[in-house]
Amino acid sequence: MDKLRIGIIGFGTVGKGVYQILMGDKDTHPILKQIEIANIVVKNIHKKREVNIEKNLLINDPNKLIDDPFIDVIVEVMGGTDIAKDIILKSLRNGKSVVTANKAVMARYGEEIHKVASENGAYILFEAAVCGGIPIIEPLKRSLKSNQIIKMAGIINGTTNFILSKMSTEKAAFKESLELAQKLGYAELDPSADVEGQDAADKISILSELAFGGKIDRNKIDTEGINKIDLKDIEYAEKLGFEIKLLAVSERNKDNNINNSLPLNIWVGPTLIPKSHPLSTIEGVNNAILVEGDPIGEIMLYGPGAGSGPTASSVVSDILSLKALSIKKNISKDRVIDPLLSFNFWRKCHVINSEQIRKKNYLRIICEDTPGVIGKIGYIFGNNDVSIESIIQLDARENEAEIVVITHHVPKGNIDISKNQLNALPEVKFIAAQLNCI
Repeated sequence: MDKLRIGIIGFGTVGKGVYQILMGDKDTHPILKQIEIANIVVKNIHKKREVNIEKNLLINDPNKLIDDPFIDVIVEVMGGTDIAKDIILKSLRNGKSVVTANKAVMARYGEEIHKVASENGAYILFEAAVCGGIPIIEPLKRSLKSNQIIKMAGIINGTTNFILSKMSTEKAAFKESLELAQKLGYAELDPSADVEGQDAADKISILSELAFGGKIDRNKIDTEGINKIDLKDIEYAEKLGFEIKLLAVSERNKDNNINNSLPLNIWVGPTLIPKSHPLSTIEGVNNAILVEGDPIGEIMLYGPGAGSGPTASSVVSDILSLKALSIKKNISKDRVIDPLLSFNFWRKCHVINSEQIRKKNYLRIICEDTPGVIGKIGYIFGNNDVSIESIIQLDARENEAEIVVITHHVPKGNIDISKNQLNALPEVKFIAAQLNCI
């Protein structure tokens, strides 16, 4: 049987993991032995590496792989956006299928990439782009295809989950928890994409396109991070029976299609989750995602969301899918592509304005400890059609009180108006925190 020849571009954490799986001697499926690594593209061929690798495998020009007629599949694990996008598109135009772990590229340029793949009889597979080792991309494309997806909600960034877990269990401050995450290799030197929620927004954008079948405008996803979470909010959440997690949510809006476009509520933000909820128990760098469909109901996928082994496992699984289909070089443009392995946009979708998204909210308000202040706060919310689930004073000191309000599901715009009016009250010093609730 002919081997599938692959070229790997990038040899960081994921690239090393892929190499070790393919070159290892573990008791795995024999089809793994039908994969041959032709070359690996690195920046510096002479760099000393932790992994023992044959020097003749290393090259520094990706075009040598992309233009090589004897290479069947390009594995892009270099990261970044612009250069990686160009490599993916050029490979597909050369009739080579591509496996990538690049969430940023797929979230921003997925429509163009899928179109080029289809036009050139090639595949673009990206299981490793979301949730590391958890299989979620292929289930949405295959196993769950008979379902109407109603909602997805998940913890899909391991770095932020690790930080929040430390803050909750050890009462460590955000900065201290972040520094530990960086020391352990869970967070980058520049952690902004993780802690500001952008990484999770990339991932929920990709999942939404697969689940609902339409192009998602990534820039319209309402996104908040965890970098403003205070230990006081962790403490109050605990008292009220919640855990705080960075949640990514995508669901059908209750309104019917507008102008033949499916409206979606998509957002990312720190969220109070009841301790009875399955997502509240997800700790450390693990990820989990709940998918609600009709007729299947609700299922949860859980596991390691990052790291060399889990992510490389997903990359290699995609490579094996291509081997199983016997994808070869010089595929004809007339080739019939497997509709369940590939992906085409088949409807219009749009992300509704963030002001219209209905959510429960947690607000921590610092105000003067004076008679009637809770009544004034309640009046402002009521006057703006914000229904309150609970309003309590949890701390008071030196004529200063902390009021915690939890609302029912209300439009974000109503909350924003209420916040402006609250800040105008003489008794209110400032709003210390606003988080989501489920």
